[in-house]
Amino acid sequence: MTKIIEIFTDGACSGNPGPGGWGAILRWNGHEKELSGGEAETTNNRMEMMAVIKALEAVKRRSKIKLYTDSTYVQKGVTEWMKGWKAKGWPKKIKNQDLWLRIDVLVAKHDITFHWVRGHDGHPENERADALAVAAIPRK
Repeated sequence: MTKIIEIFTDGACSGNPGPGGWGAILRWNGHEKELSGGEAETTNNRMEMMAVIKALEAVKRRSKIKLYTDSTYVQKGVTEWMKGWKAKGWPKKIKNQDLWLRIDVLVAKHDITFHWVRGHDGHPENERADALAVAAIPRK
């Protein structure tokens, strides 16, 4: 295992549904990497999830990760709900199931603790992740 990697994620949407963006900051051994992207038609929850997916995909070897999100949907989904969904064989009625399945595979590759932070409350990295997400929203 490498040293602890800190990941800060956020998603944003202009309308819900509407155009959306996601942002992530990865920090390890004194280095930082910013990631962002967007979609023309999506939801805020999907962008929150995409930030987590893209950040975890960027981690190439098994690592100890502290992941910070302002999304209780993502935090509770991973730490509480996924266990039940998996036990039931992933029932088809789960909203955003395609992304939950991707997160499940990625989470299994690492030792991750999920931390919830209050959004828009002055948390420096959450504010930066939010700015990345907002800047990545596709404009018409």
